[in-house]
Amino acid sequence: MGTARLGRLLTAMVTPFDKDMKVDYGVAADLAERLHAEGTDGIVVAGTTGESPTLSNEEKLRLFKAVTERVGGKARVIAGTGSNSTDDTIAMSRAAADLGIDAVMLVTPYYNKPSQEGLYRHFRSVAEAIELPVILYNVPGRTGVNLEADTVIRLSAAENIKAVKEASKNLEQVAEIAAGVPDDFDIYSGDDGITLPVMSVGGVGVISIASHVAGPMIKAMIEAYASGNHAEALRLHLHLLPLFKVLFIATNPAPVKAALRRRGVDVGALRLPLVDINASQEEKIIGVMKELDRV
Repeated sequence: MGTARLGRLLTAMVTPFDKDMKVDYGVAADLAERLHAEGTDGIVVAGTTGESPTLSNEEKLRLFKAVTERVGGKARVIAGTGSNSTDDTIAMSRAAADLGIDAVMLVTPYYNKPSQEGLYRHFRSVAEAIELPVILYNVPGRTGVNLEADTVIRLSAAENIKAVKEASKNLEQVAEIAAGVPDDFDIYSGDDGITLPVMSVGGVGVISIASHVAGPMIKAMIEAYASGNHAEALRLHLHLLPLFKVLFIATNPAPVKAALRRRGVDVGALRLPLVDINASQEEKIIGVMKELDRV
């Protein structure tokens, strides 16, 4: 199932800020290069982990440009251009396409809680307005609406809707999608902790957060499973599970930003209303990183 045309390990990259809480585009480009060197096939820019709700459209476009200029041609660059306005999503997707990115990722519209028909029309309208591959992003815990399997299957008939990031944690829903979409449609886990289960029901890989910390091991786990070495994949999954869990000890991306700072990557703090983790939480994260020898 799937072709993994954008790669099996994609990283939902954090957005670095300087001491004045302005986007640090140079650090962003450096981080993208580092992630690619550690096994990441594609970089998702300005997704949830990139604090997209507090980035302006201008900042997002500058990020897309900075990352594409640094790693374009080596790693895929996927732009988070989705919003809860179809017109705005189309405008951002077109603007991003002009910068030479490889695909867009579109989150389900949040807060306005559209019906399944509304979701279908939203995504079809955006897909028809651009030529780039589209990744649907279902994260009901953040948006308040679930993109149901039947809707994903309907959308998969569109020529350029090529993948879904499934962060519902509903494996039955993932399996229903896999059973109904074309063979060239890719399903990505949207949660590191269930990458292996998602692959077992038809997924091709993960759009990861933990790959900021343990990219080589996560890549090895995915490739082991894809090549049929399921025992090795399970061993790596169980070894990584404490990291997958501790990186959600607080609202993402606070834990992974702390982990990056511990690794010497100065990605700065978080823009309000998000705040950094506390000392106790940081101690737990560092403890897990030491166990994995990733500090």
